[in-house]
Amino acid sequence: MFRQLLPIAALLTSTFLMLTAGGLAGILLPLRAGMEGWSPTTIGWLGTGYALAFTCGCIIVPRLVRRVGHVRVFAVLLTLLSMSMLMHGLIIDPWAWTLFRALAGFSLAGSYMVIESWLNERVTNSTRGMVFSIYMIVSMLGLLVGQYILPFGDPATPALFMIGALIYAGALVPTGLSNAQSPRPLTQVSLDLPGLYRKSPAALIGSLLAGIIAGAWNFLSAIYGREIGLSTFGIATMIASSMIGGAIFQYPIGRFSDFVDRRYVMVVAGIGGVAISLTMIMVQPTTPWVVYTLMFVFGTVLFPIYSLNVAHANDFAEPSEFVKISSGLLIVYGVGSMIGPQIAGRLMDLNGPSGFFVTMAISYAAYGSYAFWRSLRRASQAPSERPDFAIRPHDRPQTPETFQLHPLSEAAQEE
Repeated sequence: MFRQLLPIAALLTSTFLMLTAGGLAGILLPLRAGMEGWSPTTIGWLGTGYALAFTCGCIIVPRLVRRVGHVRVFAVLLTLLSMSMLMHGLIIDPWAWTLFRALAGFSLAGSYMVIESWLNERVTNSTRGMVFSIYMIVSMLGLLVGQYILPFGDPATPALFMIGALIYAGALVPTGLSNAQSPRPLTQVSLDLPGLYRKSPAALIGSLLAGIIAGAWNFLSAIYGREIGLSTFGIATMIASSMIGGAIFQYPIGRFSDFVDRRYVMVVAGIGGVAISLTMIMVQPTTPWVVYTLMFVFGTVLFPIYSLNVAHANDFAEPSEFVKISSGLLIVYGVGSMIGPQIAGRLMDLNGPSGFFVTMAISYAAYGSYAFWRSLRRASQAPSERPDFAIRPHDRPQTPETFQLHPLSEAAQEE
């Protein structure tokens, strides 16, 4: 496993730092907005602006990558993230923050696209679930560390915004100084959502629903914690508990999906999400340790679902399609992220904090139900039948020229 991770160690380190700053921003911004007296619906608009720009980034960034390459684009995006964080601390206004969050959404979408396409070029289908699980664990650990920067500062002052900007800037250093092989330059950039749906309907619709869940979580979970009476430290611990649950279960869920039909794993995740959401609605916990425990369980199905979508979609892809598929899934994910904060914000305005988990229960029910329906529509693909498009290390060196573009390409040439 360590041999497989060594070529991407610098990229994973940059990912960790980027998500550390993102974790700080994710809890700092809604709490500061709440301190300013902004309603959940207003805070939801910050999430919608973020998601709209996130979607635009999925369309525009691949073209930038084609022009100047992965590394340069990644450097520019991290710079924009740092600028966005600083501007939040300089101007306190809901409409200005919507624009600043939009800048962050554009930059993060592009960063995720670059990172995930970079990772996909370095793995085979037999290890994709494992590598993406480790990628998600690193991401969640970064988010977890970011949560606990908050108690060391005052959200009412610019200091935490400056710290976040510095960490974003520092994320550029590992990748910028790495001597690891850069990804191959793109030869074409295109989006084909209908084609992606035909290739993997469960992954496409699953990404939409994962976006709804993530959009609501990212922008309103801290508000949920505040409305049930948690302190700033308690809110950070609540969110961290979910991340710990996700980090612990991310690898076994991802690895298990390498051996069975990934759609069955999606169904189980959907059932788990509905169960814990209904529990939160019925129990309505306010005791901190009860909230932390339930959020730990919730995290086990909150964070793995998007990586399941990505892995499932790429099971049917050629290496030349990795960027296109990553961009397509992120676009759909971004659309879902626009919807989630609006639904959850309005339900929280109407029903109080329980409206947050009503949104989650409905979304998880749809996620699991659709994956189950698709498993009935198309026969499952045995893991041994999943095509490996990348050459294994013992075959020949993994340079850009030695990747198979299709599992039948060599056989076809021999014929």
